[in-house]
Amino acid sequence: MMKRFFFLICLFSILNFSFLDPKEIIGVKTMPPVVIKTLPQSGDTNVDPSLSEIKVTFSKEMKTDNMWSWVKISNETFPKVAGNVHYLKDQKTCVLPVKLEPGRTYIIWINSKQRNAFRDKNNNPAIPYLLVFETKK
Repeated sequence: MMKRFFFLICLFSILNFSFLDPKEIIGVKTMPPVVIKTLPQSGDTNVDPSLSEIKVTFSKEMKTDNMWSWVKISNETFPKVAGNVHYLKDQKTCVLPVKLEPGRTYIIWINSKQRNAFRDKNNNPAIPYLLVFETKK
């Protein structure tokens, strides 16, 4: 009985996926976008508090029409927003204008399980990324 069940599972898998090209299943186009760069870098403990923009760059071109998700975990750790969020011409970099304060820790989720508006052109949500940094005194 167990051998028959295992055989049926294997047969089902082969029949279901044999017509698909593995390059189409797994690749840059089909995988979700990921954060490849932030300014400031996550983990930086010496950020100049005069920095006026936080930037996140993704691995793919993103939907840019009000499609972002800068998620705060608390009011104390989220920077004061000082302008309109926007994308650069590369359509991979999103900019959050901010007013930072000296001697503070900032924590921002770039997407989260609950909020995932950062999406690529194929509507794949970006993998959540935790940005944590400290400004110098």
